[in-house]
Amino acid sequence: MTAEPHGGDLIAEVLASHGVRHIFTLCGGHISPILTGAASMGINVCDVRDEVSAVFAADAVARMTGVCGVAAVTAGPGVTNTVTAVKNAQMAQSPLLVLGGATATVLKGRGSLQDIDQLSLMRPITKWATSLSVIKEIKPAIEQALKIATDGTPGPVFVEVPVDLLYPEEIVRDWFMKESGLEDASGLGATAMKMYLQAHLLRQFRAPANPLRYHLPSIPNLTSQDLAPLIDQAADRLVRADRPVLVVGSQALVNYTPDEAKSLAMAVEKLGIPTFLAGGARGLLGKDSDLQFRHKRSKATRAADLAIIAGFPFDFRLGYGRSFGSQTEVIAANLSAEDLTKNRKPELPLPMHPGEFLRELSFRVGRAPERKTWFGSLIEREQKRDDEITAMGEEELEYVNPIKFFQKLEDQMADDSVLVVDGGDFVATGAYILKPRKPLSWLDPGVFGTLGVGGGFAVGAALARPDAEVWLIWGDGSSAYSLAEFDTCIRHGLAPIAVIGTDAAWAQIARDQTEILDSDIGTTLLRTEYHKVAEGYGAAGILVTEESQIDKALKKAKKLASEGTPVCINVHITQTDFRKGSLSM
Repeated sequence: MTAEPHGGDLIAEVLASHGVRHIFTLCGGHISPILTGAASMGINVCDVRDEVSAVFAADAVARMTGVCGVAAVTAGPGVTNTVTAVKNAQMAQSPLLVLGGATATVLKGRGSLQDIDQLSLMRPITKWATSLSVIKEIKPAIEQALKIATDGTPGPVFVEVPVDLLYPEEIVRDWFMKESGLEDASGLGATAMKMYLQAHLLRQFRAPANPLRYHLPSIPNLTSQDLAPLIDQAADRLVRADRPVLVVGSQALVNYTPDEAKSLAMAVEKLGIPTFLAGGARGLLGKDSDLQFRHKRSKATRAADLAIIAGFPFDFRLGYGRSFGSQTEVIAANLSAEDLTKNRKPELPLPMHPGEFLRELSFRVGRAPERKTWFGSLIEREQKRDDEITAMGEEELEYVNPIKFFQKLEDQMADDSVLVVDGGDFVATGAYILKPRKPLSWLDPGVFGTLGVGGGFAVGAALARPDAEVWLIWGDGSSAYSLAEFDTCIRHGLAPIAVIGTDAAWAQIARDQTEILDSDIGTTLLRTEYHKVAEGYGAAGILVTEESQIDKALKKAKKLASEGTPVCINVHITQTDFRKGSLSM
């Protein structure tokens, strides 16, 4: 054991100075000093059961706090296991720093344990990926990585830190001599090799960092001051509009603290126009805002004379830019120049943070007109769909009607609830019914549609919001990706409530596959006792097989979670046609 400072301490100093409070990991010898350094700086080190969950957990913290999420994983398979989560963060535009272990600098490319070309894997799915070679590069590289992750369009970055830059110099010197077999060797060749290694070590621990390498130009990020004339134009068009509609996407809240999210909510309320919230923006207006509409968004955007799209791309969710009427004028704000005009060029594009745009727009408009006729038509459509869903929830089925279950859950969720969703059919059904209570309280994978986010997201959410009631909604298929994270929750004192909708199928796929191709091949599962699996990890398990058990099960789960015990509710549901025809392309 040694108290000598090392590279892990240097990394931790930078992270702490940037407000990082949590680092997620799965241990490995390549990265141990990062973990001990973080702990010594008061950063919570949360070790999970799969590296992909470490990155998902870091992603959740980034989305909920506005601080860059951080994960540290060991070399080789530790890094490759993160690829799906890193790509998910890239597409969701979440600011993340992934620290990857690596073989010693002198052994790269020579067949060392877990030595692969990690940068070739990570460069295409990150904003920036680099590898360090001398210890004095550590601080400037981590500083730059955090800046790049959050500047402009946020996203993940990757920094590879070779193992010999992390451990104390004396230990590394001993390792080099021992592994090279030169400790007691003599002769000309051995002497030359010793001199080479000594020179290499001198460079590692004494050479200065290249000042140009880690001071890249700032990423352009236009502000409201830069774009004031365009925001004025947007305000003028909004004031004149009779049928305006606002669509707010996840990007409107990226890098936002909870307080900034509240100020954005106030701005949207002041604008006073019909609003649809998508992705991470769900919950922005609370549970029962008169401005928020949840159904038939495409019909609203087609009927509108002005559509304001804030932080939402013109992808399949907006009909690739075709979900507007021929007379609809489109204003869009987006940090990504590509997303701003992909598939459709808005009449008024604003390359800026969409949250800042909405706040500035609210300053420029006066009291919102009532627009009674427009609101009335949307309210009528909304109520009709809610009535249809309520009627479907009354259908008596062999097992639990999933709609009825979610209606009862909606009634019992606490006002501070955080919702994590990971699945297909069951989760999407819940999205029609469950209402997030406040901003930054809804976590879904994003446009990548990744299954397996649940365990990591729930761990991150429980740490980011320790006093909140965290609900994890799982399909029975998606739950198996990360059920093991119940072990993480037990070890770290976290108590989310997981709900698994068990219909013994990959239902979202099975429904269309069976009808179109007349086969359920590859889509059938079992009514597995997932609650008992959770119990094996130390959580509480609850089985629900009929409607009469729902209320009691939810109350029990809430009580157990409030006392610090994570819970798994296994709800046996019947497959329904509620989402028939939901296959997306």
